[in-house]
Amino acid sequence: MTAALNVVVLAAGMGKRMRSRLPKVLHPLAGRPLLEHVIEAARALKPGRICVVYGHGGETVPRAIQGADLVFALQEPQRGTGHAVQQALPELAPDAATLVLYGDVPLVRPETLTSLIEASGDGLGVLTVALEDPTGYGRILRDREGRITGIVEDKDASPAQRAVREVNTGIMLLPAARAARWLGALKNDNAQGEYYLTDVIGLALGDAVPVKGFQCGSEWEALGVNSKAQLAQLERIFQRRQAELLLAQGVTLADPARIDVRGSLSAGDDVRIDVSCVFEGSVRLGNDVSIGANCVLSNVTVADGTEILPFCHIDGAEIGARCRMGPFSRIRPGARLGDEVHIGNFVEVKASELGHGSKANHLAYVGDSVIGSNVNIGAGTITCNFDGAYKHRTVIEDEVHIGSDVQLVAPVTVGRGATVGAGTTVWRDVPPGGLVLNSKDQVHRPQWQRPRKKQP
Repeated sequence: MTAALNVVVLAAGMGKRMRSRLPKVLHPLAGRPLLEHVIEAARALKPGRICVVYGHGGETVPRAIQGADLVFALQEPQRGTGHAVQQALPELAPDAATLVLYGDVPLVRPETLTSLIEASGDGLGVLTVALEDPTGYGRILRDREGRITGIVEDKDASPAQRAVREVNTGIMLLPAARAARWLGALKNDNAQGEYYLTDVIGLALGDAVPVKGFQCGSEWEALGVNSKAQLAQLERIFQRRQAELLLAQGVTLADPARIDVRGSLSAGDDVRIDVSCVFEGSVRLGNDVSIGANCVLSNVTVADGTEILPFCHIDGAEIGARCRMGPFSRIRPGARLGDEVHIGNFVEVKASELGHGSKANHLAYVGDSVIGSNVNIGAGTITCNFDGAYKHRTVIEDEVHIGSDVQLVAPVTVGRGATVGAGTTVWRDVPPGGLVLNSKDQVHRPQWQRPRKKQP
C-alpha cells in the first residue's frame, strides 16, 4: 500500500445486546479488544491516516487504545454510519481514498482488504460475502455482466432478491475525488432518521462511477459482534485458526479445540501441547518442549527440551534448557532459570535466578534471590524477603544444600558448599562449607495430656 490511503474505523456504537457498561469494541477477543484487531489489520496496509470514530462510553475508547499513528473523532450523537464517517472527514487527507472498517468486525484479514483496494481501482469498492443464511442482511444486486447495481435491505427485498446469498459487509473504499461530496449529500429521510453509508452506492451509480465488489473467501472474516454469544463464536473461530497454524508448523496439539492463544506463540520442532493451555503475550517455545494440561504461560521464553507438567502458571520468566517444571508450579515475573533446573509441585519463584542444575522440588517460596548451581532447596523452605517496608535479597552460592522447613531472613548469604539443617532460621551470613543449624533441645513430657472437651 501507499500513504495515499485513509482508514476510518467506526467504533461509536453502544452495543445494547452486549448487556455491558463497557463499549462493545473494547470487549476482548483472544485477550485483546475487538478494536485492536481491526487496527492491526489497518496498520498492515501502511495507510497515511487511521481515524477511529468513537462515541458511546465517551473517552473510554481513546484511553484504552493508544498509538502515535491514530487520530480520534467524536460522534455525538450517533446518527448512523454515514454520519460517523462525516465526523472523520476533518482528520483525513483529502487526496487519498478512504477505507471504512468496523470496530466490531475483528477477523477481516489485511490480504482481503488489499484485494478490495486493488479491485476497486478509481471506483467505489464494496466488500461482500456469500452467506449460507443471508437473512437480515442487505443483498448485493448485480446486472448480467456482474456489475453491482445496488443493495436492497432484507425487509425490502422481493422473493427473488431474498434468494441472493451475496450480502454487503459494510466495508467500503471511497474514492478520494468523490468521498466528501457523497458524504455531504447523504439524507436521513428514513424510519431511523439516520445517515446510512450504504446510500453512497446510489450516489456513485448516479455519477456513473463504477461500483466494484470484491467477495471475501471466508464467511468468518465478515462476521460482526453484537452479543456475547457472537463474541464467543468468533473466539472459537479465532482459536481454531491459531490451532491450524500451529499444526501446520509441526506442533502436536492433543486437542486443537482446546487451546487459547491470546498473543503470539512461536514454537520450534517437536513441541507438544496438551489440552486446555493458555498462552498470553509473547511466548516462545524451543525444540522438544512439552507443555502439560491446564498450563498458563504469559510472556515466557522456554529453551529446548524443557518439560512443563500440568497446572503450571509461568509469567514473565526465562526458562532454560532441559528443565522440569511442576506440576502446580508458579513462576512469577523476573524469574530466570538456568539449564536443568527442577521446580516441583507447589513451588513459587519470583524475581530470582537459579543456576544450572539447582532444584526446589516441593512446597517452597524463592523470592528476590540469586541461587547458584547445583543447589538443593528442601521442602517448606522460604526466603523471607520482605521486612514490612522493603524487599531484600537472598544469595545462595553453588553446591549449597538447604534442608526442609528453613527460613532464610534476607538480606543474607549462604556460602558455597554449606549445608543448612532442617528447621533452621538463618538470619546471619553463613560461611562456605560446614553445617549451620539452630541449637534445639527436644523435651518429652510424659504426663502431659491434650485438652479434651467436657462431656455434657
